[in-house]
Amino acid sequence: MAYIRSAGLRGVRRVVTELGGDPDGLARRCGLPTAALDDDEILVEDIAIALLLETAAAELDCPDLGLRVAQLQDLDMLGPVAVAVKNARSVTQALEMTSKYLFFHSRSIEITVVKDPGGDDDVLGVRFGYRDPGQEIPPQSVDLVLLFLHRAMQTVLGHDYGLLSVELPNELSVAEERYEALFGAPVAACTPGAVLRVPSALLGRPIPGGDQALQQLAAQYLDQHVPADQRGFVDHTRAVLQQSLETGTSSLAEVAGLLAVSPRTLQRELAGEGTTFVALRDEVRRETALRLLTTTEIPLYQIASALDLGDATTFSQYARRWWGRTARQVRLGGARAARVGEWST
Repeated sequence: MAYIRSAGLRGVRRVVTELGGDPDGLARRCGLPTAALDDDEILVEDIAIALLLETAAAELDCPDLGLRVAQLQDLDMLGPVAVAVKNARSVTQALEMTSKYLFFHSRSIEITVVKDPGGDDDVLGVRFGYRDPGQEIPPQSVDLVLLFLHRAMQTVLGHDYGLLSVELPNELSVAEERYEALFGAPVAACTPGAVLRVPSALLGRPIPGGDQALQQLAAQYLDQHVPADQRGFVDHTRAVLQQSLETGTSSLAEVAGLLAVSPRTLQRELAGEGTTFVALRDEVRRETALRLLTTTEIPLYQIASALDLGDATTFSQYARRWWGRTARQVRLGGARAARVGEWST
């Protein structure tokens, strides 16, 4: 599962109440604490927010619910990310800040600059999507985030920043005229992605009035809070394996689930970093085994369990492959043998 700051729910209570609904009851049914409707800093599951939006839209017969909520949100709800973006020197830096630091608000979504989906060299796209490309974006979430992104760009760049058109990966929730009135540009449905199309020349535009000292302070703060999953899939997969082997969580599917990505995505990302899941798991097991054998008196069967290897016999088979010795022989050799290289680790 992946988490998002409850600031993403800002405006939901008001919209649901105005429509005659019960926001607290709706939140509870969708697995959300009711306090998340009023507090920006509670970490909640992103899928629960998506479920709430879709459920409210259906039960309250309000197909434009995501659009209504977006109109009650502003850039400031992103906290220090907003400070970094609003004080950027240029549009390029503002978009880079958004892409780099969006993890502070949500660790499952991303905002990226892409080539124009229509192939026009004078146009680029500002794309919203999940980090896992195999995960579909529910319609109300698409409406909410794209309109929020458009309004945020207006805040930083001015009302007429140059939006050319909007692309939605789903059917329009309401009449096309409603979208065009809110975005001020044509809207196309059932496209490959959720994209705001803007002139490529926009990237070079300076942003006047920013406070560089304030921007640097915000960036330093955010850098200190970079989560493990921003360090690369190898590092984070290794960390998950180190923490979860003892509980029997060592399969590709289980680890991918803990990282909030599909097994295919995890395999692809690890391959891009020059390794495989099987190789990485083997490394973590070997390192953990050597540490436990040479620094503790934990019985071999318990070490086997901690490595999710089943039993001591299987563990010793792995030990022979790793070091050319049984696990018991490695333990008898102790840390000294490991240090002087009597076997390879």
